[in-house]
Amino acid sequence: MLKVENLCKSFGGVVATNDVSIEFPRESLCAVIGPNGAGKTTFFNLISGALQPDSGRILLDGQDIVGKSSAQIVHMGIGRAFQVAKLFKSLTVEQSLRGALLSPLGKSASLAGRFPLASTRDRAYEVMNQLGLTPKANVVSGVLSHGDQKLLDMALALVLSPKVLLLDEPVAGMGPDEREQMMETVHGLWKKGGLTIVLIEHDMEIVFKVSQNIHVLSYGKVLAEGTPDQIRKNPVVIEAYLGSAKESAA
Repeated sequence: MLKVENLCKSFGGVVATNDVSIEFPRESLCAVIGPNGAGKTTFFNLISGALQPDSGRILLDGQDIVGKSSAQIVHMGIGRAFQVAKLFKSLTVEQSLRGALLSPLGKSASLAGRFPLASTRDRAYEVMNQLGLTPKANVVSGVLSHGDQKLLDMALALVLSPKVLLLDEPVAGMGPDEREQMMETVHGLWKKGGLTIVLIEHDMEIVFKVSQNIHVLSYGKVLAEGTPDQIRKNPVVIEAYLGSAKESAA
């Protein structure tokens, strides 16, 4: 489904992504973890077209998407929700989703006025129902709670029916109840089938609970890969990341 081969990206003398090769199987739910500065967000930026790699390939269903624009990559089937939600703050939830559907860029630059196509309303409500946002359909996005804003950002990615959904720290800034609810939603989307989900997350309890496979980055390189149980017991990962995370929390 999504395969990254020998991906490299540097910023001046800083190597952010160093010969990274990872494969995410179709309809899998995988996590990318690592300490701050490990290159996780750069990795997502490369996949989504926000950055172009210095070398390497990114294959979606066997097609190399390197060199494509972010808009082209969205329409080829990769959606992304961000750590800080990117919303149309003056529009309602329904208007935001219908505008995304009408825009050739996925997020419309011209959202004033009516959205005339009935099909956009149907699709918007389908996604709102999936994420529990239907009661907020007529609420202006800028006044939504933090958790609902994160859900709407995910909905903006989902409304275009992606094959792959990239989630950048989906529970960042949430309280315990919101975190649990968000990950139940993510897991439910995955269980429904048809969607490959890749998430970046610092909450290890969530990562170990929901992920099929975990890929650990450190200093831009792949440090380890495996099931949650394998990663939890990996001495190299414990020393480089999990151990230090536990110490800092103590």
